[in-house]
Amino acid sequence: MRRDSVGYTMMVAAVLCIVCSVLVSGAAVGLRSRQQANKDAFRKENILIAAGMLEKNQSVEELFEARIQEQLIDLATGTPASPDAVPAPYDQRSAARDPDLSVGIDAAQDVAGIKRREKYSQVYLVRQENGELEKIVLPVYGKGLWSTLRGFLALEADLNTVAGLTFYEHKETPGLGGEIDNPLWKAKWPGKLLRDSEGAIQLEVIKGQVQAGTPRAQHQIDGLSGATITSRGVSNLIRYWLSDNAFGPFLDQIAKGNLGESDG
Repeated sequence: MRRDSVGYTMMVAAVLCIVCSVLVSGAAVGLRSRQQANKDAFRKENILIAAGMLEKNQSVEELFEARIQEQLIDLATGTPASPDAVPAPYDQRSAARDPDLSVGIDAAQDVAGIKRREKYSQVYLVRQENGELEKIVLPVYGKGLWSTLRGFLALEADLNTVAGLTFYEHKETPGLGGEIDNPLWKAKWPGKLLRDSEGAIQLEVIKGQVQAGTPRAQHQIDGLSGATITSRGVSNLIRYWLSDNAFGPFLDQIAKGNLGESDG
């Protein structure tokens, strides 16, 4: 076959496509375990950030293993999930899209704008050296302006004081809604209170700045300038995930002391 013929050109192109496809597929399969390990390390790092525990020059893996207990719970009851009900391995994000592993959310209750939520969720219990419960870290997500905001909210053992908040995934506008990543803004969260004396969720991101000394200041976070919808999205996802329709039953179990002791 002549090298300047159309047939030869097509044959070379086809061979190159096949070779490249094989190389890309082989790389994807070969790197899958490393990608999963990196994903797991990123998750653990963000949990430690939310809990205010990430330290320089200390292994994320070692700190996580020493201080944090993972637990898969049934959101409907707040109790540990039955192993027979949950497929292994369990992918929580995929479960939220699986009709058998998720539930639809009534529009009146769907303040986070997610439509469906998984039936079972991982939670993370931070333990002191003596095994006592110190903090709880909860995965939270909800709609912002352009994207789904995904992060972790950490609570102190009193279940009402915020220990920290971090977002690890979003596509909000840089410099506006994207400021949910700003350490200065995230530093405003620790010490804020979720609920009022009646038990109602009051924590919210407001428009403008919090007026120190006012009765509601302990429940308020400064708004993000030019990002009203993103700010509202953060408030809404917290309101949803801390409600009785999500982590409320689990927090009730903790308050009763049913899940507060270490398994080990």
